[in-house]
Amino acid sequence: MKRFSELISAIEITNKTNAKIAALVEYFTVAEDKDKLWMIALFTGKRPPRPVKSSLMKQWCAEITELPEWLFLESYSTVGDLGETIALLLPAPTHHIEKSLDAWMQELIKLKSKTDEEKKAYVLNAWNGLEAQERLIFNKLIGGSFRIGVSKKTLVNALAKLTNIDANQLMHSIIGNWDINSITFDELLSGSHINYDNSKPYPFCLAYALEKDLDELGDVNDWQAEYKWDGIRGQIVKRNGELFIWSRGEELVTQQFPELTEVFQNWKHDFVIDGEILAIKDSSVLLFNDLQKRLNRKNISKKLLEEVPVGFYAYDILEFENEDIREQSLAERRKKLELIFQQNTAKNIQLSQVVEVENWNDLHAIREDSRSVNSEGLMLKQKESPYHTGRKKGDWWKWKVEPLTIDAVMIYAQKGSGRRSSKYTDYTFAVKKDDGLVTVAKAYSGLTNEEITEISRWVNKNAIEKFGPVRTVKAELVFEIAFEGIALSKRHKSGVALRFPRIKRWRKDKTVAEIDTIESVKDLIFVGT
Repeated sequence: MKRFSELISAIEITNKTNAKIAALVEYFTVAEDKDKLWMIALFTGKRPPRPVKSSLMKQWCAEITELPEWLFLESYSTVGDLGETIALLLPAPTHHIEKSLDAWMQELIKLKSKTDEEKKAYVLNAWNGLEAQERLIFNKLIGGSFRIGVSKKTLVNALAKLTNIDANQLMHSIIGNWDINSITFDELLSGSHINYDNSKPYPFCLAYALEKDLDELGDVNDWQAEYKWDGIRGQIVKRNGELFIWSRGEELVTQQFPELTEVFQNWKHDFVIDGEILAIKDSSVLLFNDLQKRLNRKNISKKLLEEVPVGFYAYDILEFENEDIREQSLAERRKKLELIFQQNTAKNIQLSQVVEVENWNDLHAIREDSRSVNSEGLMLKQKESPYHTGRKKGDWWKWKVEPLTIDAVMIYAQKGSGRRSSKYTDYTFAVKKDDGLVTVAKAYSGLTNEEITEISRWVNKNAIEKFGPVRTVKAELVFEIAFEGIALSKRHKSGVALRFPRIKRWRKDKTVAEIDTIESVKDLIFVGT
């Protein structure tokens, strides 16, 4: 437990990925095997059911500290995390408990079946035997999440550095089906419980944003133009009777999309196909906001499958009948991809349409109208290009439409973290609705350091109310907010959700009387999207 606590502390004090990886490698070097396995399980969503309700922990802490409810809630609001709030409020421990992470987890698993009184006795004894940081870890083990900037990819990269095992193999190993009580750390990393040869993906070929005039690309007939779709980039890997789906983030997402697995499992040929996972209904691509309802779910209800059906648009083929064909030209690879789609058909599984034009000028109008089909713009690919690993400037370009923009007023400000913890860097913006304002977006990027400093000084002078780390400010500063897309949303008070909002510029030339209305914002939603 002490080593695990030290690991969390080391990760929390840095925002540098390499430093986090180094801390993880150090932990995996010195920790016991069972503790290593639990660490991986906790960070990959394989934690056991919560044994104690958070309401009970809050109640027990209030009894111990004898704090009035308003003061506890104010403390909770300021800290922003219940587990951390409890750890900070409790009195100093009277003794010290030293157990391994595995021992704590095994006890917490057994705790779930105990009575509330038995649970209380166990938790209070633990609190009384742990320092503040260890108490925080203990509270998180009960049911909280470790939001410290360690993704599955970061975890895998640390394990790859430790072992020199291929990162994709490690990703498949740790998120596959395994039981912590029947596998060793070495067995997990070696992939003894999986067949990695069948699931192995390829590095994705990525594009740069177009940075030159179209005429500079040469003959339009040497290029393949396609729509750029806004979904989840993925690889469909079908080998030797097995089917796997990998995301561009190098995560195995097969179980999240059962309709894709069912279809591709029965297709002819073995292949690795690159494409886009999209929400598609009635032959139309839905917005990314709809697709989000399907992401990161362990169990997908029949209702959700019907409301947000998922499909796939195929861009490219990397392997055909167990032969790596990435070095073949795009034109040759396209022929093989077309062959597969001639022999296999399925609803919502399509070959990405090639946009045919006679000259570069014809593409401008198509690109400008791409939002009408919920596309982000166009992709331009040199027909003679191989399938590169990562980004290589010159062969693939993404040519996105210009972002949508609105003018909005800042009404809330919150301090940042790390090096920005002394300045207000996170802002909430609103537009007009009837005689008042309604929040429409949060953004924290797009300003210079000088502008952030100036705004922070203004917030300190013009804050009206305080809610923990958040300050309500006078509705005076106007900003132009850029975003990639917009959709109706029942989850947001404004009734709309913006895709990738960011600050385009500070409009010092405008007053709050000139900001957009919620009606003008909704007008940006295309009919039929």
